[in-house]
Amino acid sequence: MSAKTKVMTSTMVAGAVAVALSASISAPAAAAGKEKCYGISLAGQNDCAAGPGTTCAGTSTIDYQGNAWTLVPKGDCVKYGVESQEAKFELPGERQGSLEALKRDLPTG
Repeated sequence: MSAKTKVMTSTMVAGAVAVALSASISAPAAAAGKEKCYGISLAGQNDCAAGPGTTCAGTSTIDYQGNAWTLVPKGDCVKYGVESQEAKFELPGERQGSLEALKRDLPTG
């Protein structure tokens, strides 16, 4: 392997490591100022690490599944399901968002 090839390979590896590190650092930063809100996402639209019956993002199977969460701006979760002027906070029935997993609308089996 020539010296030029070694330098290029080292540079590419260093660049890949830098990209991987920046992605792992920016992910928590993206979640800053956010909170997990359970019971507000539609089927298949939850964020990662939902409860039993799901494996990760997009795996909830029921609308408003109580053990599936979505990241929302801090302070907004308690607004979901509460009468509001903003349509984005409306939920059907008596449902409300929760900062903790709920035991409603869970998959069977």
